[in-house]
This record gives sequence, C-alpha cells and structure tokens, in this order.
Amino acid sequence: MLRLLIIARESETLAELKKGLVQNGFACSFASNDSEILERVSRQPPDLVMVEIGNPSPDFKIWEVIQGIKQQRHLPVMALVSEEMLDSVDGHHGLDDFLTSPYSIKELVLRINRLLSRTRGIENNELIRCDGLMIDLARCEVTVDGRQVELTFKEYELLKYLAGNKGRVHTRETLLNRVWGYDYYGGDRTVDVHVRRLRSKIEDSRHSYIETVRNVGYRFTINNHCPQL
Repeated sequence: MLRLLIIARESETLAELKKGLVQNGFACSFASNDSEILERVSRQPPDLVMVEIGNPSPDFKIWEVIQGIKQQRHLPVMALVSEEMLDSVDGHHGLDDFLTSPYSIKELVLRINRLLSRTRGIENNELIRCDGLMIDLARCEVTVDGRQVELTFKEYELLKYLAGNKGRVHTRETLLNRVWGYDYYGGDRTVDVHVRRLRSKIEDSRHSYIETVRNVGYRFTINNHCPQL
C-alpha cells in the first residue's frame, strides 16, 4: 500500500480529502510542521509528502522542511495550495507538483499516480485499481478502501489473474490451468470454493468484483471505476 504523509493542520476539508485517498487505496497520516517532522520522515519514510500551503502566508520554515525532505530522502513533494497562494509556489524547486483548492479527489489521485510513476519508476501495470480495490503487484498486497486483506497464495493468484483480465469470461478449466497449473488434478469445485472464499474477503454490500457466468465460469466486472485494461 502506498503511504502518504500530509503536513497540515487537520480540518474538515482535509478529512474529506483523506477519506477519498483511503478509498482509492492509499494509507494517509497527518503531521504538524514542527521540529520533529524531518525525524519522522527519516524514521518512517512515506512514498509521497503533501504539504498544505494556505492563508495566511505560510511560515518560511515550511520551505526549509520541504528542502530538508528532498535532501534527506529525495521524496516527491506535492503542495495543496489555495488560489491566493499560487504566487508563493511559483518557481519553487522543492515542489514536484501542486493542486489548488477546491480539491478534486479524482484529479489528486491522477496527479499522485503520475508523480510516483515519474519519480520512482512505478509502472502503471504494477497497480490494479477497481472501485476501492487495489492490488499492488510489486508488494503482493491487496486492499479494499484502504483496508488490507489477508489472502492465501492461491486466492491472491486467482484474484490477480481475474483482475488482470477484466471483462473476460474464464471457464473453470481455464482458471485451473492458469492458477493451479496443468498438472493439477483437482476438480472444478476447487475453483468454486476459492472464488467463494475470495468474495467473502473482498466483497460486501458496496463492492462486487467477481461475476458468475452461469454454466461457464467467472469474470471480473467492469464499471466506471474499473476500466478495462
């Protein structure tokens, strides 16, 4: 799971922002701009730092903190900026990107992913996202709305294969061959049992990912929040 650190005073606006980020598979935490922030970043480095720069004019020490983060860990830093403060971030070399308020969670998620891809070389195909579900292929982690889901090896491999081929119908025989291997002698019921266990762990009243195709097999659903690859 990608970890974000937000340096700001907690507010209702940022609480909503954090909620949206968590729903998109990020782990978020807040921190105050104090003397211990650089030590915290060094001790538990996040994947990306966001800094709120709003009215009144930000303390000059925030720029020192940004420079310290860049020198210490070379982490990507994004500013959350009120429109009135745009001039203060213009040409500031410590910032990798910024977003102006009112904040759009869709735009923010897009900017975060693009920034991480650019600064850390993360390829788009290392993350599979769909309506709150995130599969981190590099770390072999699965989360739903930011909550980490514990899967067995075969459950993970089954989910990875289905989600990596969104919208395609797979017979039970195909899934046995792809996930368990051609030398596996188990019956079709093995697939049904694993799909049922997988659903119990990742689906609820708000999320449905795996569709049963009667008399054929299964497919991973596609909707507006889960585009086809």
